[in-house]
Amino acid sequence: MQIILLEKVVNLGNLGEVVKVKDGYARNFLIPSGQARRATGEAIKEFEARRVELEKAAHEKLLAAQSQGEKLQGTTVKLTQKAGVDGRLFGSVTNFDIAEELNKMGYGVSKAQIRMPKGPIKTVGDSPVSVSLHTDVLVDIQVAVYGESA
Repeated sequence: MQIILLEKVVNLGNLGEVVKVKDGYARNFLIPSGQARRATGEAIKEFEARRVELEKAAHEKLLAAQSQGEKLQGTTVKLTQKAGVDGRLFGSVTNFDIAEELNKMGYGVSKAQIRMPKGPIKTVGDSPVSVSLHTDVLVDIQVAVYGESA
């Protein structure tokens, strides 16, 4: 299916590009989330009329993400979990736990924005984690997990 992108999509394209994607990806994800429209002649004409407005909105989103990224850069999130004597946690620290703690600290972050390259944290100590605030803004933070005896 041919679609026109209404915003930048990772690994797909930039605002205004007409790309070919699988029908299910377009129908079930891109179109309902407002990231794309079917690339009909009428839709392309309508997009060209709104192009300046969409580019301005995209630029404002990027600037907001960059300013939030500057505040978030170098932040250390401290979490306490139950752990055994060998330093292994009885559960794990997931992206939900990190997002919840960041929200308590005043950063508006959702769990989908947390990138954990090694998966959930299962040991006590410091771990690097990335936060994707925008497709072009990726911020590294530290997560310090402290053990609590059961």
